[in-house]
Amino acid sequence: MNIAAFLSAHQDTVQVIFYSLVLTSFWIIEILLLKSNIKDKLSHSGTNFLFICTALPVQLLVTSAVVFTSVHVTIAHWGLIEQVPLHHNKWFYYIALFVLLDLGEYCYHVLMHKFDIFWRFHLVHHSDVKVDVSTTVREHPVETAVRTLFLVLWVFLLGANFTVLVIRQSFQTVFNIFSHAEFRLPEPVNRVLAILFITPNLHHVHHHYELPYTDKNYGDVLSIWDRLFGTYTELKAEDTVFGIDTHMSKELNGTYISALKMPFAKIVREDNSATSTTNSLSGACSANTPA
Repeated sequence: MNIAAFLSAHQDTVQVIFYSLVLTSFWIIEILLLKSNIKDKLSHSGTNFLFICTALPVQLLVTSAVVFTSVHVTIAHWGLIEQVPLHHNKWFYYIALFVLLDLGEYCYHVLMHKFDIFWRFHLVHHSDVKVDVSTTVREHPVETAVRTLFLVLWVFLLGANFTVLVIRQSFQTVFNIFSHAEFRLPEPVNRVLAILFITPNLHHVHHHYELPYTDKNYGDVLSIWDRLFGTYTELKAEDTVFGIDTHMSKELNGTYISALKMPFAKIVREDNSATSTTNSLSGACSANTPA
């Protein structure tokens, strides 16, 4: 059995093990580098890790649709990549699909911010007031389903085969966890890496609590899309405040259950007026002072 066949047959197990190893490794690195208070870190991470209980079953279920789609578009020679004369060249095929799938993730992320029906679930991820690697898994199960279904769409449109998806998923896992790391890179290092890739320095900006920064640095693995589409920006660490301005209260964001209810709750603003989160787009968040 070759590697591709093995991964296809055991893709759920391999995906979970690899993600767990990378997440645990970066979590330990954060402790060693930042000398974090273990009690506080366990408390914060424990809340976020509970999201795995709801996200993982959804992720694994919908991922089956991703694999099914990938296998069938490959057999049928379907997809935009098949229309490109150079697609028979393996290097071009893999690099082109990797880049295009990354563009798909950028588009998905923008849509999660710009459409109310998506934003109310995505804000659960943004509501974390202390961003670290555990924030990576802080995702409402509805968003997990939406994100993975968008991947099904990109695979169908592009015609990505299973090997491309494995390569893409490996890079995505590392960069998603790395970009949420509590530490920032030294600026000389960041300047070089950020030319092409999303770094913690860039993604921290995206997690700043208010606009316009919430709508910047959408990139998944590559930073080129933010530069190309005008959503790239920078913000100093000392000026960055994590969270989302409409949900800075611990009563709204502090527990697993309250975060799960967040998309359906009402926002009580400083003027005591209440509005549903379904009427609070990322592009229309208030500028409340963080609690």
